[in-house]
Amino acid sequence: MCLGSTAHGVNAISLTTRSMIRQCLFALAILSANAAMAEPNDYIRLPTVEFGEREIDFKAGIQRNRDGTTASAHSIGYGIAPRAWWFTEFYGKYAQPAGESTRFDAWEWENRFQLTETGRYPVDLGLLLEIERPRDRAEGYELTFGPLLQTEWGNVQANANLLMRRHFKAAEQFDKELLYQLQFKYRSSREFEWGLQAFGNVGQWDHWRPASQQEFKIGPALFGKIKTGTKQAIKWNAAILTGTTSASPRNTLRLQVEYEF
Repeated sequence: MCLGSTAHGVNAISLTTRSMIRQCLFALAILSANAAMAEPNDYIRLPTVEFGEREIDFKAGIQRNRDGTTASAHSIGYGIAPRAWWFTEFYGKYAQPAGESTRFDAWEWENRFQLTETGRYPVDLGLLLEIERPRDRAEGYELTFGPLLQTEWGNVQANANLLMRRHFKAAEQFDKELLYQLQFKYRSSREFEWGLQAFGNVGQWDHWRPASQQEFKIGPALFGKIKTGTKQAIKWNAAILTGTTSASPRNTLRLQVEYEF
């Protein structure tokens, strides 16, 4: 709610009105920035696919916002690679917005396509196509798509994803957002690796927000793999991310655990 103090005279009213307008615009900017924030359990998509692999996947995250409140999200899904070039996963998503209880948030169908043979070229190339149906039908359908890139230098692996997100059949207008994901990791052993993860959102894909208003969070990450059978393993990765702009959450803790079989 935008409030202004009582004033006398035309000039005073004009000043008060301008002040109220500035307050309202500032509040709307903050709300828009919060609405565009990435989910705290967001994760790095990989371009590679292992034919026949099946997995049960759990993702969780919690973030502390700039105003001191916290929000969390988690999801659980089942995925399979029916082709050497195609991995598909279907999962349910749950969220706990600041000051509210946990609730079902959306169904999501993720598809990753491997476009180049692993290791054949300097950069492995993949494509993401993800469709989400939110619980709130007024939000319509959310579509996320874009290229997935991966390269290696010795024991170092680097990933860079550039993703576009837009809504269809929504009751209100949503920005066509441009997001990016970065990951570097050093493979010290098969069971344990360490590195860095970063997530960003520049806003409207063809009209970026000023740098200070873009979302960007970055921090150290750990990776592990525990063999539980001939073709079975538990893979995990976790990161502690720090927001570097006023449009980013102050801190985010995220975790992903996959049971592959």
